[in-house]
Amino acid sequence: MLKINNLTVFYENAIALNDLSLEIGKGEVVGVFGSNSAGKTTLMNTVAGLTLHMKHREQRKGGERITIIGELNFEGENIIDTKPSYRVKKGIVLCRERHPVFRDCSVQENLKLGGYLRKDSNLGESIEFVYKLFPNLKRLSLKKAGMLSGGEQEMLTIGMALVAQPKLILMDEPLLGLSPLMQEEVVRAVREISKQGVTILLSEQYARPIMPIVDRGYVIENGTQIVSGTGEELMDNPEVKAAYFGM
Repeated sequence: MLKINNLTVFYENAIALNDLSLEIGKGEVVGVFGSNSAGKTTLMNTVAGLTLHMKHREQRKGGERITIIGELNFEGENIIDTKPSYRVKKGIVLCRERHPVFRDCSVQENLKLGGYLRKDSNLGESIEFVYKLFPNLKRLSLKKAGMLSGGEQEMLTIGMALVAQPKLILMDEPLLGLSPLMQEEVVRAVREISKQGVTILLSEQYARPIMPIVDRGYVIENGTQIVSGTGEELMDNPEVKAAYFGM
């Protein structure tokens, strides 16, 4: 579904991604693991088109120079130079880290905003699926999103992405800052979303809670891939276990 070939991203003279290649097949759950500043968020933002948007914005105001090299082939089309809105229409939707929601809008309003690009009349069915996936959100549907806990905001962020009917959902550190109980909820949701046929690419620093649901994983450091394999293969790698699985 998505094939990334030799992707390199520079911010001025600092390299964020270095000749990175990886592949995500349709229906897979693929993890990208690495420490802080490894390049995980840059990868997610580049696939979603946000890095390109930032590049154009910086060019207009004469600010930071951003260079993007390589290919992003999504369903056979190289989308490296396409706008974020085009990628959303193609089915690529990003769940950004730290739960960005419309804080002054209710849960229900946030979910409706998640489907703003949709032209069909089945928005209500998608919202009901989100409520089935996260029953707490249904109970909180009239509450302002800014009043939710971090875990509840993460659920809402995922729900907003689902309402957009993604083919590929990008989850940037969905477990960041969550309690163990909330982490279990999010992991359960990721498993259920995958069962619906949605392809998932997610990034995490601490991989242990995610590993049971990952088909394949890549470990990156300083923007460079250092090891890849199935979840089982990564769990059997002593260095990977010590660095990312807390074992």
